Formats: sequence, structure tokens, C-alpha cells
Amino acid sequence: MASDRVAIFLEVLIAILLPPLGVFLRHGCCSAEFWICLLLTILGYLPGIIYAVYAIVVVDRERMQADYYQPVYA
Repeated sequence: MASDRVAIFLEVLIAILLPPLGVFLRHGCCSAEFWICLLLTILGYLPGIIYAVYAIVVVDRERMQADYYQPVYA
């Protein structure tokens, strides 16, 4: 439990310095969150930081993958 908090704290700290890198560490490079963060960082550093912190703290990767990969029944 405490190690999860430390990991999130370090990712947020990295996201303040380089927002796409922090999102990459949490979600990977082929995720929508990474590309949105990269675009926002290119358009402006502050929007990139805000979105990166949001993507790291609020967006739950496991829940999103579970919702995305649910089977479709006929």
C-alpha cells in the first residue's frame, strides 16, 4: 500500500518535470492518455502538467482495460 503511494508520488514528480514521461510510465506509449498529454505539452507546458497529474492520479489503467476488453455476447 505504501509502495503504491510512493510510486504515484514519484510519477507525479516526474510528470511535473516532463509530463509525457510521467504518463508513459503509468499508461505506456500506445495509450490515448500519452498522446493527449504529448499534444497538450506541445501546445503548452502547463496544460500538459495538469493533464499528466490527472492521468496519473485519477485514471485507473486496470479498470479501463477491463472495460475495453469485455467480451461481446450475441
